[in-house]
Amino acid sequence: MTQYLFATGLSGAGRSSAAATLEDLGWFVIDNLPPWLIDKVMELSAQRGSEQEKFCFVLGRGGAETTSEIIPSIKSLREKNSDLKVLFLDASDEVLVQRYEGTRRRHPLEAEGLLEAIMAEREVMNNIKEIADIVIDTSNLNVHELRDQLVKLFANTENGSRMELSVVSFGYKYGLPLDCDIVLDCRFLPNPHWVEGLRYHTGLEDAVRDYVLSGEDAQELLVRLDELFAFLLPAYTKEGKSYLSIGIGCTGGKHRSVVIADELSKKIIDRGFPVMLRHRDVEK
Repeated sequence: MTQYLFATGLSGAGRSSAAATLEDLGWFVIDNLPPWLIDKVMELSAQRGSEQEKFCFVLGRGGAETTSEIIPSIKSLREKNSDLKVLFLDASDEVLVQRYEGTRRRHPLEAEGLLEAIMAEREVMNNIKEIADIVIDTSNLNVHELRDQLVKLFANTENGSRMELSVVSFGYKYGLPLDCDIVLDCRFLPNPHWVEGLRYHTGLEDAVRDYVLSGEDAQELLVRLDELFAFLLPAYTKEGKSYLSIGIGCTGGKHRSVVIADELSKKIIDRGFPVMLRHRDVEK
């Protein structure tokens, strides 16, 4: 079956880098195609004799008029094609400002000021973000890390029925991840930060891991999470959800959240679902 991907998001969040990566992965990438032509291209691509099986449409330049055309197109095409996904790239206002100032490029909506333009585009694009299958927050990702995530998501997409999961540990002191569907707080667990000899180590090391998992609350949490996702994952799959992002947070993102994210990932893998695991703040 021919696969279709709509890649969109905020200007400066990594659309061009994503398009280049997807092209390297064998997707036929079409940039800035007018929405009214998308249906025709998909019709032609599905005809017998077409050798190309993966098409990516890079959409959106931030304009409200274009966005209002894209959303009905996506909804209509979803009714006709079961193997169509929407990828949305997001980033914080602060990071987008830094990126534009660093490149000295002009934002496509910039009028009175850069931040105002970013905020205006975010408001316009939120409607697409709400219907996206996959949202990636690139605020803390460099070009290579974004590529790695996309490779894991789209390099092997023959089995479109299997839901992909992402688990990320983070520190609340550095802000919530923008792209998480479910956020779990493990700050109620004893904090290794206050234990002599553990403060400057991380949840990737055995001493910290053993300390966190030695408590009854941590063990009870993992049992309850396993039960929760034993119920949620089949339900999400039945509903047709193709991607689920789970955030596990503690204060600094170095100890408790790292350990719990590792353990939860193992349990999800044991249930037959592929997992991308990332520790956002472990090196901070």
